[in-house]
Amino acid sequence: MEATESDASGSRGRARPLPGTVVTYRVPVTDETAPAGPLAGLRVVELAGIGPGPFAAMMLADLGADVVRVDRPTEVDPAAFGTPHPDLLNRGRRSVAVDLKSPAGREVVLALVRDADTLIEGFRPGVTERLGVGPADCLAVNPRLVYGRMTGWGQDGPNAPLAGHDLGYLALTGALHGIGRAGERPVPPLNLLGDFGGGGMMLALGILSALHAVRSGARGQVVDAAIVDGVAVLSTQIHGLRRMGMWQDPRGVNLLDGGAPFYDTYECADGRYVAVGALEPRFYDELVRRTGFPLPPDEPLDRDDPANWPDLRRAWARLFRTRTRDEWTALAGDSDACLAPVLDWAEAPAHPHMAARETFVRHAGVEQPAPAPRFSGTPTALRRPPPHPGEHTDEILAELGYPPDRIDALRADAAVA
Repeated sequence: MEATESDASGSRGRARPLPGTVVTYRVPVTDETAPAGPLAGLRVVELAGIGPGPFAAMMLADLGADVVRVDRPTEVDPAAFGTPHPDLLNRGRRSVAVDLKSPAGREVVLALVRDADTLIEGFRPGVTERLGVGPADCLAVNPRLVYGRMTGWGQDGPNAPLAGHDLGYLALTGALHGIGRAGERPVPPLNLLGDFGGGGMMLALGILSALHAVRSGARGQVVDAAIVDGVAVLSTQIHGLRRMGMWQDPRGVNLLDGGAPFYDTYECADGRYVAVGALEPRFYDELVRRTGFPLPPDEPLDRDDPANWPDLRRAWARLFRTRTRDEWTALAGDSDACLAPVLDWAEAPAHPHMAARETFVRHAGVEQPAPAPRFSGTPTALRRPPPHPGEHTDEILAELGYPPDRIDALRADAAVA
């Protein structure tokens, strides 16, 4: 059970624990004066990329790390400074624009690395080595550095030098094979499974693990985070179910892949959908009671016999088409029927549960997902909106000890912008 007691100031997200209780703090959405977060003091250098690398950097920034993103000078637009960049993956950091191909630009990056805890890069294998900011270069100036590398195929293997995208990585792991309807083609599951689940999240976990080792006395090291490796790990349970004879290789015929009629989505009278996840018998019984299943002349067939699943699915589909999505949601009410409305992107933030937990928050005028997970003692915050490339170049170079005339010279030589 969780309980809180408001403090005298009534400040949002603050609570004093009642004796014997666990406190859940809400997410404070303020500015740079917000609580520091569990990764306060961690310094991260991010070489600009797209997708999973920036997501890993965002996760670290959300948790309190000081992240400096190294952008390309060609992306700089001073007229945009002071306004939030639309790419929310870049939130929480500052940006310095550096030409990595120039010797002076390389020295700027190594100066950043000298006092950093970790570096994140997402280039193809060998690119940072050719630029002079590879692992050997960076560890030479900072032996305690954790060098995080984000790729799809990994740093070695036959496919390592090849281009690729989320869908191809899923295809080679077997995961894509299992996603889709029975007898139909595999369906791309957005890029949440590969880029962000198997990629960026695994890189963040790897970096924090390596940092723990460093703080326990180990030397710095390279973290090789490959999306194919991460997705394979995410599919461990399916491999286990296969070994236990509880999972069939054809897609769309299993308990969790849309094969079971009590774990699926159904169209309603208004063309919108409900999601049914009544796996356990007692939850299924509650769903049956709440919905009045089945409609005559359909029969309440034994759900535990897969041979009945096609007929049960047709019966459930016929029933759900008799009411709108929201009518079914209201009918299920606050129960264990495990029925939920399928909300669209705009509807989700307004759902009462999402609103109560502040799962989505507004920062710098933009509604967006809040940092996760939650911490009772070191609450997280959104401190900075996404920067425009080069918005903090002078500020960051000054922190590194560059005098104004040297900064002017670097800009004149197009080493920074």
